[in-house]
Amino acid sequence: MANFLRGARPSPRHRLAAAFPHVASTPTPPQFLWKPKQLSMWGNADYGDCTVAEEAFAKGATAGLFIPDAEVIAWAQANGAIDGDTIIDVLDKMQAAGFALYGSSYNDGAPSSVDWTNSASLQNAIAQGPVKIGVAADQLQTAVNAGPTQANGNPANGWLATGFTKDLNLDHCTSLCGYGPIGWLVNQLNEPAFDNLDIDLSEEPGYALFTWDSIGIIDVPSLIAICGEAWLRVPSTVIAATKAN
Repeated sequence: MANFLRGARPSPRHRLAAAFPHVASTPTPPQFLWKPKQLSMWGNADYGDCTVAEEAFAKGATAGLFIPDAEVIAWAQANGAIDGDTIIDVLDKMQAAGFALYGSSYNDGAPSSVDWTNSASLQNAIAQGPVKIGVAADQLQTAVNAGPTQANGNPANGWLATGFTKDLNLDHCTSLCGYGPIGWLVNQLNEPAFDNLDIDLSEEPGYALFTWDSIGIIDVPSLIAICGEAWLRVPSTVIAATKAN
């Protein structure tokens, strides 16, 4: 069984308490999915840089640009996030100076907190951009391990996370990138691993979740059982010219 790296630390309680909460300002589609054309481990196989790997995923989803692994790792090393960092610290640092590529800096907008236990609010936030979340990853890792793998040994799209119990040991950062009936999400991911999905389960609401080079599906009770914080970047990607030397 693979033992994937983690590296997230919970944001301080005073930052969570002071955060501006997400308020819906646009209509919420009945279902939605952010699915970048290319995924990667973004260093998370060798380093505990999950907080930064999630940023690369979000940039690929919203800006349509693949951030190379080398840039993600270099950013994590330069910003003290290579072997773990606090989630809000990465959000703060990414506002100031994000990934540098092709003469531009791909930064974050300001973060607002999202109530992951309120489906209407969470779905509205996801429709605006991938939502960065902190989770307890023991059960998640088991679900990912039970799913398909790529030729390189990394997880593949198509794992399913259900039946989780309450766990508050937040140690990993992932991205919620879609929502809708589980059957609809299955069709969007178009993965053969879902061929034997139970019909009743297909009608249940769920979320698409990116982690460790893959997108899988987690049901609502399981998400609530392991999630400890959630953030929407407004906007998800800010493109700025890099400063000349």
